[in-house]
Amino acid sequence: MVTLEYLLAFIEEDAPYGDITTQSLTGGDSCQGTLVARQDGTIAGLEEASMLFSHFRIDFIPKVSDGMDVSSGSRIALLKGPVAGMLLVERTALNIIGRMSGIATRTRKIRSILTSHNVTCRIASTRKTAPGLRLLDKKAVALGGGEWHRLGLSDGILIKDNHLAFQSIEEAVGKAKGSNPYHKIEIEVESPEEAFRAAKAGAAILLLDNMQPGKIRDTIRILDEEEIRGGLLIEVSGGIHEGNVLEYAIPGVDIISMGSLTHTVENFDISLDIVPSEK
Repeated sequence: MVTLEYLLAFIEEDAPYGDITTQSLTGGDSCQGTLVARQDGTIAGLEEASMLFSHFRIDFIPKVSDGMDVSSGSRIALLKGPVAGMLLVERTALNIIGRMSGIATRTRKIRSILTSHNVTCRIASTRKTAPGLRLLDKKAVALGGGEWHRLGLSDGILIKDNHLAFQSIEEAVGKAKGSNPYHKIEIEVESPEEAFRAAKAGAAILLLDNMQPGKIRDTIRILDEEEIRGGLLIEVSGGIHEGNVLEYAIPGVDIISMGSLTHTVENFDISLDIVPSEK
């Protein structure tokens, strides 16, 4: 959960000794502002912006809600309060909304691509987030219609290739099940043969990593033919983006995880227009 203390650390980073420009130029003046979207997309980060502005005695009145689609020129929120507080928070709030809305917009776009082709598999983010911003990045994915996968290493078991450098697939799955009986075991595999071994060993989720679509189809076919598909979840990942996502939306795939949702963020264009308060 995003807390006020978490957000205030961003203000501290930006103004450890206060906003010396605003302190030099304004006194107790009041102002009013309008948050305006400068492009079409999905809005995220208003809750966090509201928490910050409110802490500095700025009235924040949203005109849309997080997760809503907006068009360029839309009024997103109205603000009113002391100039000093509004200018102190302005850039941090716009950075948060811009980044989160950019992630939510991309996620919503990819979700729409799949939906328009009647594809029901889910999309999920990965741990490829900016350090310190994971809570915001993951929340933005959810607002755009995606899923979190793991928030962090403490949330779930995912046996990766570097774990398998020290032991076999069978040994790794056995150890993980023995140590964590209440967690589902997910394992990263790179070939149909590894997928078969992992399924036989008792993994609950197979992550087909960096497999081309043809090899993914072969893997699913083999699991079906060997009658070990059962309740297995099939996740695919590696180099997937909005331009090729449909190639990986293969029947039998349950989840498409995409680092591109968060590791290459296109900032959403939003501005805060400020004018003096009417007397």
